[in-house]
Amino acid sequence: MEENSKKYDINERLIEFAVNVIAICESVNSSRAGSHMVGQLIRSGTSPALNYGEAQSAESRGDFIHKLKIAVKELRESYNSLRIIMERANLASNNVLLQSTLTECNELISILVKSIETAKKNKEKSETNKRVTE
Repeated sequence: MEENSKKYDINERLIEFAVNVIAICESVNSSRAGSHMVGQLIRSGTSPALNYGEAQSAESRGDFIHKLKIAVKELRESYNSLRIIMERANLASNNVLLQSTLTECNELISILVKSIETAKKNKEKSETNKRVTE
């Protein structure tokens, strides 16, 4: 896949985000706090890619919106976990990867929130059109 097209492929970006989260988790020190944060982050950081995959096979527009909302919740949790690991508790040493992953997380949240807004508008339009034709 060409680098430019990959930039806009949300599925690929979510998978890459999950891979980066895994790499970060592998670099966090194995203290009690580090182990706790890794457990939290590994779940929340890999979940958005999986939920987005489910959204692609949603049974309805409402189901699609619901799955995207779950992905956003998990991304927000990941964002806070990354900030704790990097900025507050200093639990990992690869600040370049942490910072780029934090930035990507914020961008992914923005993209998915916009997608949810668009899907809601399209759902409302569809429901309005359905009522008009009945």
